[in-house]
Amino acid sequence: MPVRPTAALLPTLLALAAATTLTACGGGSGSDPDTLKVSFKQSTDNNIKVMDTFLADIKKQFEKKYPGKKVAFIPIKAPDSEYYTKLQQMLRSPRTAPDLVYEDTFLINSDITSGYLKPLDDYLAKWPDWDRFIDSAKAAAKGEDGRTYGVPDGTDTRGLWYDKAVFAKAGLPTPWQPKTWDEVLEAARTIKEKVPDVTPLNVYTGKPAGEAATMQGFEMLLYGTEDRLYDERTKKWIAGSKGFKDSLAFVETVYREKLGPDVADALDPNFGTRVRGELLPQGKLGIALDGSWLPQDWLEGSGHEWPEWSEKLGLAAMPTQHGQAPGKVSMSGGWTWAIPAKAANPGLAFDFIKTMQTKENARKWYIANSGIAVREDVANDPAYAGAQPGTAFFTDLVASTHYRPAYPAYPKVSTAVQEAMESVTTGDASVEEAARNYDEEIEAATDGRVIRK
Repeated sequence: MPVRPTAALLPTLLALAAATTLTACGGGSGSDPDTLKVSFKQSTDNNIKVMDTFLADIKKQFEKKYPGKKVAFIPIKAPDSEYYTKLQQMLRSPRTAPDLVYEDTFLINSDITSGYLKPLDDYLAKWPDWDRFIDSAKAAAKGEDGRTYGVPDGTDTRGLWYDKAVFAKAGLPTPWQPKTWDEVLEAARTIKEKVPDVTPLNVYTGKPAGEAATMQGFEMLLYGTEDRLYDERTKKWIAGSKGFKDSLAFVETVYREKLGPDVADALDPNFGTRVRGELLPQGKLGIALDGSWLPQDWLEGSGHEWPEWSEKLGLAAMPTQHGQAPGKVSMSGGWTWAIPAKAANPGLAFDFIKTMQTKENARKWYIANSGIAVREDVANDPAYAGAQPGTAFFTDLVASTHYRPAYPAYPKVSTAVQEAMESVTTGDASVEEAARNYDEEIEAATDGRVIRK
């Protein structure tokens, strides 16, 4: 494994690298009115070409529909955190800004506040298909100014994946649907006792896992309590809540009782790749708290095909803490297509979005990347719902899902969550200490916009 730059230097080095690369290859929009430059996140797994294949098809359709126009792709192959850094560097200058970029809803408000993105309301008002998008997905791409800065290309939901063979060896019932957190932990304890060569439960944790720790891990717990990260009424971040401490206590229990992976493995930034590519397919993991997109790694052409996954794995909704209404919880994020404020060809960029987001093309994309539909007409289409095992299950979770409070301070709040998780995972801090440290960090990160419970 190559040596990584230190955390303090990494953003600067990446920014310089991005600038150098783009200058060398002429990646900026420039002034060519007939060439549309599209930047997107390319998988770090060379076998996964879902996005590349989809965009190549859209390019053909677009160039046929608009004779004389050309599409040039600017792929960024990098892990999430490095992708964000490189993308923001590109957006700062008209010389390097593409015409269209792929924005995670995790970061879009930060880029809106920085002035990097163009509001799309005038375009959306003239596009009838916008009425087909579900309101919660539209909200994920809105700025605090009420304007919309991105068109979502799908969403995702999260739940519990479990290995049926492991459950059988442990004497646990299938199908399985736990009603409380305690039932999840009890199942993991049973697996640890009866099937000792298997990791009972994976909950992503710590800074190396990044947003996966916050969203697949912590928020799937917190939003199953009576508390949240952010208070919409007061427009303040919440500190000192019981739900926050209870969620940390769940994480602490998983790692203190050795119900999860070894701490060194859990804090490996590539552990998610191992979960999808090794532990689940090889029957080495009992329960995984994870996302709806996992099957895209197992489809034909992925390089690690696993066509029988739907026979080997079961799916269960993550329960609320004590089984209180609505009884289950999910978190949703997703990605959007956005137009940089410094784009040379914004109108052409929106025409490309419209081409990607016809009903037929949207359905193709949702199926190809194991995504969850955000167009109502596609969600109700049997060709979508029946395309893959698990699609209907994860689509049904949209009714009980939550979106992150993706305001400009959220990335810093998310990092503070990861630090709190990591400290209880390693045993370096008690739940009380970790929660207290978190409260102090978010007070600084949000300029004191905090409400204490």
